[in-house]
Amino acid sequence: MDFYAVQSTTMLVVLVVLLAIKGFAFVNALTYRAEAYEAAGKLTKQAWCLITGLGFAAQLILIGSSPLGIIHLVFTIASLVYLADVRPALREVTSPR
Repeated sequence: MDFYAVQSTTMLVVLVVLLAIKGFAFVNALTYRAEAYEAAGKLTKQAWCLITGLGFAAQLILIGSSPLGIIHLVFTIASLVYLADVRPALREVTSPR
């Protein structure tokens, strides 16, 4: 197996993982009520759905481009921020006590 085959396979794996992350963040952003975003003190539901949805759509549309391009990196960071910061805050305000 030559270097280029390994590189291509690695980039394909990275592309699929980033697509899964962005898709999960988008679907998860859709599942919470708008009031939960306000109670958690985060951006609105519409804003997070737009950010994560555009990231997921850009990943699908630009599927042939490098997953390390600037557009992919910006939306990947936004999706990771949603998953690491916003989602736990939403779960905290919506969890039954």
